[in-house]
Amino acid sequence: MSKLDGNERWKSKMLLTEHQEQYENRHDAKNSHKRPTEDEFKMIRDCILLPHMLSMVQKSIEDIENHSNLLKQLYLTAGRALMSQISADLYSLRRELSKRNIKIMSDEQADMVMYHRFICRGYEDRFGMVRDVMRSEISIRLSMYIKELVGRMGANDY
Repeated sequence: MSKLDGNERWKSKMLLTEHQEQYENRHDAKNSHKRPTEDEFKMIRDCILLPHMLSMVQKSIEDIENHSNLLKQLYLTAGRALMSQISADLYSLRRELSKRNIKIMSDEQADMVMYHRFICRGYEDRFGMVRDVMRSEISIRLSMYIKELVGRMGANDY
């Protein structure tokens, strides 16, 4: 038996306090990089909303195709242009999420809230949105897409 066996200080690793602080700061910095930033949360939200917007525009196009209307061709062309722009935005958004190592998984609904699981650089969590918020966000986004489409057509001059 040595002289150090009864000494409790030798049971743990010897580490100076400034080294301990550096170690803890390094460990905290690694974990903070895993959690999504505010911009990444917006990207996750957009990636959830855009497919819903696509299906809504697709349904509207199908409704227009089944009805006769004097401006049917105009509505169909505008609807297809909207779908094209939304699809392009969704594609680029998914590529950016993939670059940042963010995956969005299954969705589930509970008490008027839509939850989507996501994994961001190893950090796993759920992202939830109330259906009313989704509706209002989709309405705002669609109006922005329409305004952009009309702007590209040059109708702002009227």
